[in-house]
Amino acid sequence: MQTENVGTFSLNDNVWQGITLSDSAVQQIIKLMQQKPQAKGLQLGVKQSGCAGFAYVLDLSCDPADDDLLFECGGAKLYVPLKAMPFIDGTTVDFVREGLNQMFKFNNPKAQHACGCGESFGI
Repeated sequence: MQTENVGTFSLNDNVWQGITLSDSAVQQIIKLMQQKPQAKGLQLGVKQSGCAGFAYVLDLSCDPADDDLLFECGGAKLYVPLKAMPFIDGTTVDFVREGLNQMFKFNNPKAQHACGCGESFGI
């Protein structure tokens, strides 16, 4: 699996490591963008949910907010709300196929534990 990171950057006195996308995640994001031409990319956020505290939220983004951070790799665009960065900074996003299932997976160094069903994480 080859990954590409956009490097570190500073915003509002925070130094973010950024988000890394695997090749398969890049390909899947591009595929999703092509299926909905008005989409500018995919948005990754978090919400309070589940037994561990937080859940990842992925959605096509047609109108990104002005304070969304853009991570772009090989034509794939991933928007992240600034308020989500403290929870997911340094995360590697992958797209995997396990049997008949296909899903985005998140390797988040800030996640200290996850619930048994795998739907939520805690920091």
